[in-house]
Order: sequence, then structure tokens, then C-alpha cells
Amino acid sequence: MIKPSKRYHPAYILVELVSIVKNQFGFYLLLFILKANSTAGWVVWGRYALLIVTAGSVVSIFTKWFSNRYELGTESIIFKEGMVIKKQKTVAWNRIHNHRSHTTFVHRWFGLTSLTMETGTSDEDSTCNFPVITQDEKERILTHLEQKQEFTELEEETIPERRVHFQTTRKDLIKASFTSLSFLAIFPLLSAVYFNLADFFAIEKSAEGAWHYLLGHVWVLVILFIAAMLLSISIGFVKTSIKYGNYVISDDHERIYIEKGIGNEVSFSIPKNKVQAVRVEQSIVKRMIGLVSIKLISAGSSEEEISSFYPFMPKKEAYEMLHAILPQFPVNEEMERFPLKVLWLKLIQPYYLAIVSIAGFWIFKMEWMWVAGIIFAVSIFLRVLDYWFTSYSLHRQTIQIRKGGWINETFITHRNRIQQVMVKHSFLERMFGVATITFSNRANPTHESLLFGLSSEEAETFYQWYYHKSVS
Repeated sequence: MIKPSKRYHPAYILVELVSIVKNQFGFYLLLFILKANSTAGWVVWGRYALLIVTAGSVVSIFTKWFSNRYELGTESIIFKEGMVIKKQKTVAWNRIHNHRSHTTFVHRWFGLTSLTMETGTSDEDSTCNFPVITQDEKERILTHLEQKQEFTELEEETIPERRVHFQTTRKDLIKASFTSLSFLAIFPLLSAVYFNLADFFAIEKSAEGAWHYLLGHVWVLVILFIAAMLLSISIGFVKTSIKYGNYVISDDHERIYIEKGIGNEVSFSIPKNKVQAVRVEQSIVKRMIGLVSIKLISAGSSEEEISSFYPFMPKKEAYEMLHAILPQFPVNEEMERFPLKVLWLKLIQPYYLAIVSIAGFWIFKMEWMWVAGIIFAVSIFLRVLDYWFTSYSLHRQTIQIRKGGWINETFITHRNRIQQVMVKHSFLERMFGVATITFSNRANPTHESLLFGLSSEEAETFYQWYYHKSVS
């Protein structure tokens, strides 16, 4: 039996209007405030175009709210969209893999939320969106989903207990605000404010005089610098807290749950059996202080930022939590390195960015040719770093690949989760007796991991290792 179709909550209109304001605020600021006295053609026509786009967007919001509906059927969800050109989309319950909810400030004002459910496909209809619904409606949809995905009566009666593995503290948020360098955001903001004000007021002479005064009174300069840093750190901490506050990672026997955010809340749920691979990332800053970011690659997830663990977690704690939640994806620190010939092969590969920069400076700015030299030197340095950190291990049915210089990435997957293995070698690789192997995992879009520099014998070993999957 199909339940009667429903519209989204009327607050959908307000949520979308706020979104328009956020997206178009910068254009209005530029065209109607900063360029208020300008009579340039692009400014005048830009104002008309912006007003037309805004009007069209507002009309579209009301039209979508009136015409878009959904129905919860016995076997599928049915979405009906459009007023002039009508469209109907049907998504079977058993195709849905993951679901996440997002509660913005506007949602919270009305006690509402949004819900997105993802299928395992990569087409345009891979997600089911409920942009503005009540909390009760969200629970009704998720309950309907669980009942349709072959839950037994015993499982329905016994709600599995969740284990909480991680919850952010004030110390975690302070560490995250420094690691993400978000506290530095105030300085480009102040610079932008200064240059915008300079267009309207004659502040350059005043600023020059103030600067000379500060140089003559260093103690005032020190106080102002400390005050600016304290303000910047406070802003960075607030920004980090809003995004990563109340970050909770938990699981039960079937699923992994991730919740985060203050005010603007996000929650995510993923079945453990849908996790295709795990990716561990470390920037140079994180390596220096022993932090890691762990991301889950799943068959239905399209937003990595959501399907990731807390990105500023101590390395040991993160690995222990990963082992507790997904023991089939162990992290192995003892890995195989590549011979020195792979470094020479990396170094003689074409430097496309350096070549383009040389050509550009040669044509347009000859006196800046030294910048191309810096780009070339940095490219060499990054290739050396990439060789130094690249390694791999093959243990039973698990493969682990580590690579990257500036940002180090460790990729772990299970043989049964690999959809395709491809071995290829270029002319230069054949000269050095090495090959490149690519693993493809099911995701949205398909995730590919590349390992460059394997010997021909090792590549054959990897290929045979995967081949046994299909014959076993």
C-alpha cells in the first residue's frame, strides 16, 4: 500500500531563501554597495542580471515547494517533481546504502532537519533528498527503511547497543583550531576590509602616519599584535567548534554512526559491510604533531568530509578505534619500499607545470623567470618526498598502499572489495623494468588507487593475488 503523497514542510521556502541570500550576498555587496557610484556598463548590466536571477530563483522556490512531493511505498520511495515538465523517480528501499541528516541554523529554529539517503550508483538519481522535514517524519522514514531492508522480528525487538569510541573535548577543539590554521583567517579578512575602505576614504595617509607612530612606540605595536592574535585565535576556536563540536563516533553490530556540529548539525550512518576501503591522511603539520585523518570509502557515500572520522585525532588512538570498529582493515606500519631506480624514474618524468611557467614568464614577464626556477625546485623536492614515503604491503587478503609527500595517504582495502585491477607500463617504465598497478573500488564516483614503481614480477604477483578472488 502506498501512503498519500506529501509536500515538504512550508519552512522549505525560508530555508531556500536563506540559501539564496548566502549565495548571492557577495554579488549584491559588490554591485550595489562597493560599486554603488559606478556607471560602468558591466556594473549596470550586472545589477539587472542579478535581479532577474534572484527573481527567477524566488519563483522557482515557491514552484518547487508546491509541486514536489514524495510517497513511501511498500517496495520503494516515489518522488514527483515539476509543474510544467513532470518527473517521477522511483528508488527501491533495498538500493539504499547510507543515510545522513543535516540540521542548519534555520532548520533548528523550526525544529526541522534534512535527510539524504544514498544508493550504490553514481548516476544523477543516486541520492534521495528530503530537504526540509520534521524530526518525527525523519524517524518515520528511517523506521520504514529499516523495516524494508529485511530486518527480522528479533532484530526489531532488540535494539543493538551503541559503543561510543570518540567524543570531542575542549582540548581536542583547541588542538584542531591550531592544526587547521583557521586562526590565521582574520588577517586576509582585515586586509580585504582595508583595501575596500581605501576605495571610499582617504585612509592611506592616515594609515601611513599611524604606522610611523607605531614604529616609534614599539610597546603599542606589541600590544596590538597580541590583541589581534587573541582575537584571531578566538575566532578560529569558535569556527572550529561550530564545525567539529559535539563530534561523536559510535557503532553497533551493523553500522557506524558519525555526528558533529554545533548549531549546524550533521549526522551520518553507514553499514559496516558497505565500507570498501579506508584512507588515512596526514599533512606535514599533522605528521609533526602525530595526528591523522581517517576517511571511509563506501559503496554509496558521495561526500568524503561527512564519511570521515574526526580529522585531528592522535595517530595511536585513531588506529585503535579503526581496529575496534573495522578489524578487517588493519594498518600495517611495516611496509615494502621501492628501489632507488624508481626515484630516478620519477625525477626524469616531464615537469609540465615548470614548462608552462617558463613559457608563460618568457612571453609575458621575463623578469619573473626566477619564479619558474622555484617551481622546478619545489617539483623536484615533492617527487623526492613522494618516493621517500611511498611503500606498500600485501598481507593475506589485505593490501595497503602509502604514498604522497606534502600530504601522505595510506590506502587500505580488502581483496573482496576490489572491483578491478589494471596493470600498465609506459615506454620509460619498460626501460626501468617497472609497472603501474591501479585498483578500483566501488564508490560514488568509483575510487581508484594507483601504485607506481612496482617491478614486473611484483606486478604479476599482485595480479595473481587478485585473480585468485575470482577462482576461489
